[in-house]
Amino acid sequence: MMISPQEPTFLDHVTNVSDFIWAGLWNGEEVLPFPPMVIVLFGVGLWIMVGLRFYPVVKLGSAFAGLFKSRKGQGAGEISPFAALSTALSGQVGTGNLAGVATAIALGGPGAIFWMWITALIGMALAFAEGALAIRFRERTSDGVYRGGPMSYIMIGLGPKFTWLAVIFCIGTLFSAMVTGNAVQSNAVADGLNELFGINEAIGGAIVAVAVFLVIIGGIKSIGNVAEKVVPFMAATYVVMAFVAIMLDIQDIPETFGRIFNGAFNPQAATGGFAGAAIIIALRAGVARGLFSNEAGQGSTPIAHAVAQTDDPETQGRMAMLGTFIDTVVICTMTALVILTVEGNFTHAGQAVEHAWQSDLSGFAVTSSAFAAAFPFSIASIPIGTLIASVALILFVFTTLLTWSYYGERAITFLYDRVPGSNRKGEKALHIGWRVIWCIGIFFGASRPSEEVWRMGDISNAAMALPNLLALALLSGVVFQLARGHRKAGKDHTAVTAEEPDEY
Repeated sequence: MMISPQEPTFLDHVTNVSDFIWAGLWNGEEVLPFPPMVIVLFGVGLWIMVGLRFYPVVKLGSAFAGLFKSRKGQGAGEISPFAALSTALSGQVGTGNLAGVATAIALGGPGAIFWMWITALIGMALAFAEGALAIRFRERTSDGVYRGGPMSYIMIGLGPKFTWLAVIFCIGTLFSAMVTGNAVQSNAVADGLNELFGINEAIGGAIVAVAVFLVIIGGIKSIGNVAEKVVPFMAATYVVMAFVAIMLDIQDIPETFGRIFNGAFNPQAATGGFAGAAIIIALRAGVARGLFSNEAGQGSTPIAHAVAQTDDPETQGRMAMLGTFIDTVVICTMTALVILTVEGNFTHAGQAVEHAWQSDLSGFAVTSSAFAAAFPFSIASIPIGTLIASVALILFVFTTLLTWSYYGERAITFLYDRVPGSNRKGEKALHIGWRVIWCIGIFFGASRPSEEVWRMGDISNAAMALPNLLALALLSGVVFQLARGHRKAGKDHTAVTAEEPDEY
């Protein structure tokens, strides 16, 4: 009796597309030796890094030195440069920093962390370009509100003939906002609430949706105000707790770094693969999760940086590159070191293992269990470590939901502005409608299967990043001049229009 092959499920199709983009695989088989998205991301990033003469690395110290000077705005805009950085960071720091790091290690081994670092360094060049261009080419509405992002630097910096590219970017942004910025995040926060308090996922989603709505109804100024207060505190607290956890098993640190570097450059072939396949596996896992975490080159963070109260593109470019550094080199690294270093009572296939990453656990459970092993004392039968990781996840995800609602709002507004007769009154009505839809999405996303939303997230990230990376490459000459202090570098392609904004 012949058994007919099982029909591919929706998840199977999604997995194939995701694997092709980020891993060069189809049906689990290798079809390309190098992942397409890795080539594009690294190619454009290296081009800009070299053109900037390694500005992000050379100027990193002075960027940190100017961090707290940015608390007060010195120019036109909606929120202070520091609040803009905090807002961008609130979108960057989310599930990728806790669950994403564990997933990268599961897919590519400890060596994936090295490639996350490389992605971050290259990403700093992309982030500088995004932040600088966001200030150089931004819009001003008829009632004086500043806004911008890739759709604006495409239209004003490249001109109306590139309208198609801006439209594709905005469609990709809406896709990414509803999946990466909404479903992935709400799914994670519902899991966190369920683990901590036993709250049903649908109820947890409803609670988060209401809390998010209360903030986003006030627009970008309200989001920036919350982000400026919450993000620095939660990031610093998390890093300190992670540092303490690592210090408890400090004797394993040399072994941990040995695993990371050995895994990144291990020349041995993976099972059934070619010589060096293990390096490629680590590389693609690290790059995919690195981008998921820091969003460099994706085009999301410049939407936040565009509203900063500054007229200096170079200054905000530095703020943007700091966001990438803090997100990946600081926060993701601390998560990785906790996962790889902390010892505990873990099992794999019934056998005892020392570390959480070697166990049967997956995703956020790996991070949570590693913290629980470091801080096993309980409060109401919940290990302090689990409490730390879960509260961090809930706060990280909550602020991500706030910021990504604004990113989606900007994308849908741009598309609306292409409609003849569109006006500021119509925009404001659209914003209210979008914010309601966003919160309904949180409720439904909370109970979706986690693997499905993560895979869809990888596809949506690429859909958003590709048109933005093309724009960055085309405007790279302007970026290089902005880094040298030429504030008005490049040509403005503007014209008076009946619709919003006035510029095009």
